[in-house]
Amino acid sequence: MRFMVIVKASKDTEAGVMPSTELLTAMGKFNEELVKGGVMEAGEGLHPTAKGARIKYGSGQGSVSRGPFPLSGDLVAGFWLINTKSLDEAVEWMQRAPFLDGDEIEIRQVFSAEDFGEALTPELREQEERLRAQAAKK
Repeated sequence: MRFMVIVKASKDTEAGVMPSTELLTAMGKFNEELVKGGVMEAGEGLHPTAKGARIKYGSGQGSVSRGPFPLSGDLVAGFWLINTKSLDEAVEWMQRAPFLDGDEIEIRQVFSAEDFGEALTPELREQEERLRAQAAKK
């Protein structure tokens, strides 16, 4: 099962405050454990929303808003993509992450092709597999 681990933004991440060498070292060690455990597929930190944009869709072309955005529970500061046998295993791994008091993450399962049932026709499935293969080559 694949899970996206969403690291929530904070006042510091939105202000562009970079983590200390100690925290970067601890996070590097944790990422190494994830890789050695065969769990980690990807993981990245994100720049503050001041360097981002949102697009809200309505009729016609989407409406663009540029950051910064107000600090709220829906802002993301980083993510991991992990592969575990269950949500419980994902939680076990992520409870070991070296976060600071007050930091928050969210763990969400990523859809697999099987989750879409008959709506994902053989043609759409083939297209998805082809596009994933092309993207993996880059």
